[in-house]
Amino acid sequence: MTGLDELDLESARSGTGQGAADPVKALLHRHRELCERAVDPLEIAAGLEAHGVTDRTAARFKHRDVFSLAEELYARIPRDGDTPRPSAATTAPGPRAGWIVLTLLPGVLALASMAALRLTHGQSRVYAVAAGVLAIALAMRAALRRGSPLGTTPVTSTPPTTGTAAWTCWLIGYALLGDGLLHTAITGGPDGPPTRGPGGPGSLEGDWTLTVAPALALALAFAPGAWSARLFAVRARRKVAASRGLEDFADSVRPLLFGALALFLCALAALFTLCATALDEPFTHHEVLTLGALLFLARLLTLHGFTHAPKVILTAAALAQAAALATVFAARLPGCGALATPVEALVTAWDPSGVATLICGAAALTLLIHAARTLTRASAHAQPEAPPQGDPA
Repeated sequence: MTGLDELDLESARSGTGQGAADPVKALLHRHRELCERAVDPLEIAAGLEAHGVTDRTAARFKHRDVFSLAEELYARIPRDGDTPRPSAATTAPGPRAGWIVLTLLPGVLALASMAALRLTHGQSRVYAVAAGVLAIALAMRAALRRGSPLGTTPVTSTPPTTGTAAWTCWLIGYALLGDGLLHTAITGGPDGPPTRGPGGPGSLEGDWTLTVAPALALALAFAPGAWSARLFAVRARRKVAASRGLEDFADSVRPLLFGALALFLCALAALFTLCATALDEPFTHHEVLTLGALLFLARLLTLHGFTHAPKVILTAAALAQAAALATVFAARLPGCGALATPVEALVTAWDPSGVATLICGAAALTLLIHAARTLTRASAHAQPEAPPQGDPA
């Protein structure tokens, strides 16, 4: 039994008068603020679970599960008026034109940037690329802060940033430059700036390759990712209403999580295939899909209030990629040649993209295991309280 379970039972046993004979009343007193704020019993059940109350604890209060206990707590709270408040599981807002546009904007700007890269030359190309990167970054920032399915809203407690922006930029930057730099470093380079691709349109002089297709595909996949996240959130809230126990809820939500991830990865795979074909770049699906899964799961966990694990895993993945590059360059120092042996062996057995695939794949798998444990809790899907009338949303 958890410490919180023991506290709830102790408060029930140590009550005086009617509280001692009625343990539910003691529990109601302990969680009165939660019960008064709740819009329906489902929100109380989620709150109780967040405080450590389990189905086993509910049985000690003469209830078969936490949902049944929450229904009694909800019924005991006096409320003004006879009209029931709408259920959090059935009041999810429908798609809005504003966030639909926001989710599409990064992909549209990425396509425009690619067109500018092909149509410009010399100094004007540098300005076009810089403007494109800035525009895409601002579009991503707006989408992640203005209430899109992958973004926070003013009524949630999740901060707009969680310290992962720099590491996310590194991971995407590695997808652009890392494989080419790693390959060139193993062969003794680099001796110049990166090219757009071997013989590709508008190539600059240089000896290592910049691959644009992964970043372009990820930008285009922002919209499918947003829709997958929304689908998961809406269906999970409906499962809260239909479930009769915490284990039942977890068993029903887990396939939704895997389905949302699979839906996003299918869309990302299709978009990357189109981008790689159009740009005549290597089909490194394994690298792009593992990176996409890592970023999607990290954002999904962050949206539901679990910010620590995404921050730690993204940081570890970025540092591992940096370490792989560093060992290759450090191996050029006298007596340090063995440092690069693991990386060189992996590149020889697979290709340069194998390093990023292995790192991002392990990180994504770790987050998936964590998400399967945390996002299947009822408390992870409690509907945020609506803002007061007149507050900006």
